[in-house]
Amino acid sequence: MSEQRAPSAWEAYQPHLIELKRRLRIALVAYFAGAFALMSVADRLYAWLARPLVEALPQGSSLVFIGVPDVFFSYLKLSLVASLFLTSPITLYQLWAFIAPGLYQHERRMFLFVLTASVGLLVLGAAFAYFAVFPLVFRFFVGLAGDAIQAMPAVREYLSFALKMMFAFGLAFELPLMLMLAARAGLLNPDALARKRRFVVLWVFVLAALLTPPDVTSQVLLAVPTLLLFEIGLVLARLAARRAEAAKEGE
Repeated sequence: MSEQRAPSAWEAYQPHLIELKRRLRIALVAYFAGAFALMSVADRLYAWLARPLVEALPQGSSLVFIGVPDVFFSYLKLSLVASLFLTSPITLYQLWAFIAPGLYQHERRMFLFVLTASVGLLVLGAAFAYFAVFPLVFRFFVGLAGDAIQAMPAVREYLSFALKMMFAFGLAFELPLMLMLAARAGLLNPDALARKRRFVVLWVFVLAALLTPPDVTSQVLLAVPTLLLFEIGLVLARLAARRAEAAKEGE
């Protein structure tokens, strides 16, 4: 009777890799199809994105483009970014369908919570930047020009500014979730972190200076909400740490 050969590591993981490639292919096809479809309405998307700036400009002023291909590449970039959000349900489902079969029931609930909460907080942070921060920042910037200088913001520069600000605020809104998860995993002591609050304040302003354009207004508008989110995160982290300790005692 011949001895059966044990499967190699590649043979053992090959079905999982094939499944991963299939789900990545579905997500990529959906993403590029979404970007292609959004190019047909990119002008309206850009008009919506630029509305806070346009409303702050003096009567008769508008955005301009300097380079010939600036408008096309701005529309393309906006379509690629918007497609991430448009096709995110498909992408997240593919990620969930690949990982969920290998998780226990309580791990599935936690993974689903983290997945939905992280996306929701990212969108909430970007919405806060658009609806609350942009009107204040643009009125301040445009007001600095006065009567002697005519405001003529460029299409390409505005898109980079807006996306950078929305991404920075989206990341800042993830802070409570990250603190809660770190405390639940035992990687963070909330009380020790609270005692180092002055260092946190310093680093928050440093990161705000790195993530936002070089002006004090944008930095403060990012740093102050981030510090408020830090305090909320500390409360959630303390609750998570207590639940983790209670679970260990129960075991």
